[in-house]
Amino acid sequence: MTMPNTFTTGLAPGALPLLGHARQLRRQPLPFLESLPGVGDLAEIRLGRERVYVPCHPELVRQVLTDDHTFDRGGALQDHFVELFGECVATATYRGHRRQRRLIQPAFCHDRLEGYAPVVEAEVAALPDSWREGQTFDLFPVLYTLTLRSVIRMLFSDRVDEATMDEVRRLFLAMTGGAAPRQGVARLIRGTGPTEGRRRRAAHQLRGVVDRIVADYRRAGETGKDMLSALLTAREENGGRLDDTEVRNQAIIMLAAGSHSPATVLTSVFYLLAEHGGAEHRLHREVDAVLGGRPARWTDLPDLAFTGRVITETLRLYAPAWTIFRKTTKEVRLAGRDLPAGTTVLVVPLIPHRRGDLFDCPREFTPDRWRPECDTVTQRGAFKAFGGGARKCVGDVLGMAELKLVVATIASRWRLECLPDARVRPHAGAVAPPPRYLPVRLVERRP
Repeated sequence: MTMPNTFTTGLAPGALPLLGHARQLRRQPLPFLESLPGVGDLAEIRLGRERVYVPCHPELVRQVLTDDHTFDRGGALQDHFVELFGECVATATYRGHRRQRRLIQPAFCHDRLEGYAPVVEAEVAALPDSWREGQTFDLFPVLYTLTLRSVIRMLFSDRVDEATMDEVRRLFLAMTGGAAPRQGVARLIRGTGPTEGRRRRAAHQLRGVVDRIVADYRRAGETGKDMLSALLTAREENGGRLDDTEVRNQAIIMLAAGSHSPATVLTSVFYLLAEHGGAEHRLHREVDAVLGGRPARWTDLPDLAFTGRVITETLRLYAPAWTIFRKTTKEVRLAGRDLPAGTTVLVVPLIPHRRGDLFDCPREFTPDRWRPECDTVTQRGAFKAFGGGARKCVGDVLGMAELKLVVATIASRWRLECLPDARVRPHAGAVAPPPRYLPVRLVERRP
């Protein structure tokens, strides 16, 4: 994509007094967001009475995501997440984030990832074995349970008994409302009422349980291969380390990031495969050739190339980080417009992902656009499913590996047929856009 000499700006039409563009975001969020590039490279929208700026050109998106000193975390949603999760790598502002990022990075190095592999493989392999021919269920809750169990075991390995793991799982689900990505942004911002009271109580209890686990690890010595051991042993060059409260907060946000985002993507993957028989057939051919009916293993990942392209294309169409809020810390010029300190900037990865001048036939599900010979610098530059800059998802490699293991293992044994009453339009104001309700019927297949 050619860099413009000057960027364009404009106000999105249709704002109502007091409400702004809330009605469009509630009723038809994707069409509204997809229309914003027609307003300008930097589109102004209104959330209530607040002016919010949405970068639609990939260069402006890059500027916002890479300059996190100027475009920092902040706002009502930020305050809510800090209250719920504490200060951690996902909620910390610029100065605190840099230190925390350096200290959690070793938990995601190559050697550590291979150490997590047996845990993920075991959880993934057990799920298809529990299914039966003709069984029907809503797919997202099943996959959410799988990814939550996997991340709990990656965090705590076998050094925590099953009863404690069940308690962590129960409290986490209570804290997030049972299915975190299906909660509307408006409800999270509002932060009032009896539901919020229950969430806060569950969050307080969960912090207590994880604090006890951290204390037990300290007493026993941090020598395991799990994530918690990596957090406890991490050191800066000057000898600094995460204190126990910081370790606890990192563990809890890892539960969130490692459960709802993967489950959201997996639900969308199987929906798209069910709707595109040609891609599903090619995926089955690949997993049959590589796996021969057995569960996928970490060592199989390099051979699951088409599976990886299916996942990447799903991330392009349905990025789990649907909204990334930033607040300017000082006056800054963006797209030729001077934004004062305290201005809200909203990055929506789906906007560049669905631009026709960046991707051919952008609304079509085309995994082969990510073949090495077709994957252009422009496409990669516009692809922001994992964010960008210093705040890019620290677990992106692990997340992609887990997604490939789950998709390949399930596809080697089962076809998932979508039932007619599926509701696939995203929830109004959802944090991430999985299908609302995706009932599936299992059809057993043999390589």
